[in-house]
Amino acid sequence: MQTRASSYAKEFRLSPALLQIVYRVSLDGLNRKFSATFLIVKISLVPLLVPLLFIACKTPTVESRKQERLAAYNALPDDQKQMVDKGQIKIGMNEDAVYIAWGPPSQILQSETESGHTTIWMYHGTTMEETRFWTYREVARDGTAFLERYVDRDYYPREYVNAEIFFQNGKVVRWQTLPRPL
Repeated sequence: MQTRASSYAKEFRLSPALLQIVYRVSLDGLNRKFSATFLIVKISLVPLLVPLLFIACKTPTVESRKQERLAAYNALPDDQKQMVDKGQIKIGMNEDAVYIAWGPPSQILQSETESGHTTIWMYHGTTMEETRFWTYREVARDGTAFLERYVDRDYYPREYVNAEIFFQNGKVVRWQTLPRPL
């Protein structure tokens, strides 16, 4: 075992003491090299994955959007600042205030009528939709294999419109949240 540990230590540039631990953790003698390699790969990936974890966990918040559009936030009246800080919107807010409170829309639609220019911001949500289907599985009974029919299910993400905000001439004139589909 010492000879193998020494050769692995040279191959992976690690101390033989670390590889001794791998040998002890190993379930049987056949997978020792695999266990040593797997542990070394896991150890070497940690420095790469930790920064990715912090990057992935950083989601935009009201605070980060306030910093992004600080001048627009400072120009808001006090009552709107309080609502924006809570992530709420109301009729009469401008697009910057809504952006800071709710974030960027998933989709922007434009229209023009005699009463003025209308912009609709749509926010999308995602839900998992169940799909059921018939399929077959192989079953062995009494030394004979046959196909048995059964119902299986799978889940797929489904995007839907979660909220709509209507702006006319740059101000909120109407907004609504919509239910998640059943």
